[in-house]
Amino acid sequence: MRSIAIIIPAYNEERRIGPTLLSYSKFFEVLNKKGVLKHYILIVINNTTDGTEAIVRKHMKKHKSVNYINLVRGGKGYAVVEGFKKVLDMKYDYIGFVDADSATSASEYYKLITKLEHCDGVVGERYAKGASIHPKPTLARFIAKRLFNFVVRAVMLLPYTDTQCGAKIFKRKVIEKILPSLSMSQWAFDVELLYQSHKNSFRIVSVPTQWFDKKDATINFWNAGPFMVMGIIRLRIINSPFKSFVRFYDSLLRLLKNEKT
Repeated sequence: MRSIAIIIPAYNEERRIGPTLLSYSKFFEVLNKKGVLKHYILIVINNTTDGTEAIVRKHMKKHKSVNYINLVRGGKGYAVVEGFKKVLDMKYDYIGFVDADSATSASEYYKLITKLEHCDGVVGERYAKGASIHPKPTLARFIAKRLFNFVVRAVMLLPYTDTQCGAKIFKRKVIEKILPSLSMSQWAFDVELLYQSHKNSFRIVSVPTQWFDKKDATINFWNAGPFMVMGIIRLRIINSPFKSFVRFYDSLLRLLKNEKT
């Protein structure tokens, strides 16, 4: 029986982590009982100030395949990387992560898993034929996200049309190979993950998925957008002959962030 470790980064998710854990646990426990797929769910609580930890601990009492670690430092990328380090010692066949808000349902996530037999990794694709977003995004939001993906493809020379979908799964060998190269703790983490996979000649495929957009998301795209673009530029500098300029660029980023606040 194949096995998967699912990492769920959680920053102040007390309103959403409970329903997400319940739906994922119930769905994958059925597969486990049928001998289809063994699972382990690791919640990575990062720099949380609400009751997320208490909710996770309560859920763990009834669902033994769920565990968590609590980090003082924040950032989704940092949380996922620490999750990778934790589960690599457990020898699961597949390692993936998904957002804490159930934007990707357990059944949709499983659809991605089923595609791993013929590739090295699978990422959810929200804009391809056969995909759908519920509710439909406003025109302005749709255009902004597509422009961001255009920037990513142009700057990083990547073939993926949706790098930011929060549902990704990889074979164990991919994470083992690229983990030492991951350096982006927040804004450009997803892009760096795909960039390093592509750079190392792993076959990562995009699969259309249903995405349930949450209005109370903990990250505001309009506020985060500029920093995401700057993170992409930083990632390009690091992976270029001009990587010695990254300290100057970091100083510029700190200056801009301080002015914004």
